[in-house]
Amino acid sequence: MPVAVYILGLAVFALGTSEFMLSGLLPPIADDMDVSIPRAGLLISAFAIGMVIGAPLLAVATLRLPRRTTLITLITVFGLGQVAGALAPTYEILFASRVVSAFACAGFWAVGAAVAIAMVPVNQRARAMAVMIGGLSIANVLGVPAGAFLGDNFGWRSAFWAVGAASAIALVGVLTLIPRIPLPAEKPRLKRELAIYRDRQVWLSIAITALAAGGVFCAFSYLSPLLTDVAGLDKGWVPTILGLFGLGALIGTAIGGRVADAHLFGVLLSGIAASTVFLVALALFSGTAAVAIALSFLLGVSAFYTAPALNARMFNVAGAAPTLAGATTTAAFNLGNTGGPWLGGTVIDLDLGYASTAWAGAGMTAVAIVAVTASLRLHRRTPSRVVTASAGDSAQAEATVEAARQGTRGPA
Repeated sequence: MPVAVYILGLAVFALGTSEFMLSGLLPPIADDMDVSIPRAGLLISAFAIGMVIGAPLLAVATLRLPRRTTLITLITVFGLGQVAGALAPTYEILFASRVVSAFACAGFWAVGAAVAIAMVPVNQRARAMAVMIGGLSIANVLGVPAGAFLGDNFGWRSAFWAVGAASAIALVGVLTLIPRIPLPAEKPRLKRELAIYRDRQVWLSIAITALAAGGVFCAFSYLSPLLTDVAGLDKGWVPTILGLFGLGALIGTAIGGRVADAHLFGVLLSGIAASTVFLVALALFSGTAAVAIALSFLLGVSAFYTAPALNARMFNVAGAAPTLAGATTTAAFNLGNTGGPWLGGTVIDLDLGYASTAWAGAGMTAVAIVAVTASLRLHRRTPSRVVTASAGDSAQAEATVEAARQGTRGPA
């Protein structure tokens, strides 16, 4: 695996920490900003909405720009967004800073995923995406619990300052170790890339990704108050349990990344089914602390076990448009990350309790299983519809891999 892929994973660590750390910071943010916890939870949805809109928008806007320069610009804007969040005097300004940060995060994910995919053979796509998603998993193991710890001991703003510092480190890595990506002989054409949306499999992949992610994060976004108010744990336990979720995510990513290339639909069906079972169990037994802790870990495993397969599937059905494929996957994940917390907040506002978020999440993942089954049946009928990259993209990939292996920046 080229070293540049691991650098992208390092950058994703900073992005992922910012995206998910609010699950451990909602109570102090709500207190400081004088808003309810469900309204504070909308900050999670704000980030996700920014990702949904920003991913395809920035993918199109930067389609013909040098990818390395684009990555540098986006990680810089993201870091500045964290500083703005740390200094935000009002809820509205904090909300806006989350949207701006999300735009930059979305663009980085979309372009970074396309770069990672271009650097490896087709049969290693899931493994390459597993490295990037591994950065997200480590963010859940270390970054999110660290954010909760900082928020509990030094105020929630300190967590934003820490992510800003991590973004600066990621910027240095991108500047020094990401090679210049050679432009293809044939310029990317927006019309050709947009043609992927004529394929039913692309839309099924979007639905599967959004529902699978949304189901888990419907419950995860409110895990902190569920653990303290329902399971009866002291708030000091929250960073540790968030770390367990992250550890499960890291394990799930490692396993899924190695298995998904050979058994993609098997990973999707088994992983989403497991998430459904764990969410139902959390809804039923969240009042028992030991069970809630164990299920937090298992949800991390099942959710991220499917992530490499979800990414690889989109690149398989939309391979002729690698930049938009990465953007579409990012948008789909964050459709789920928007809808999940919104649905969770809605059931809480209906006075159904924090445990009801797990029931709502299980409903979303159950629908995702139906969508995977439909996609599998369509795939068996028309397997030849998997799209491959153009000759220009293949040449770009070969040049990029060679440049990365030699440790050079490659041609401009």
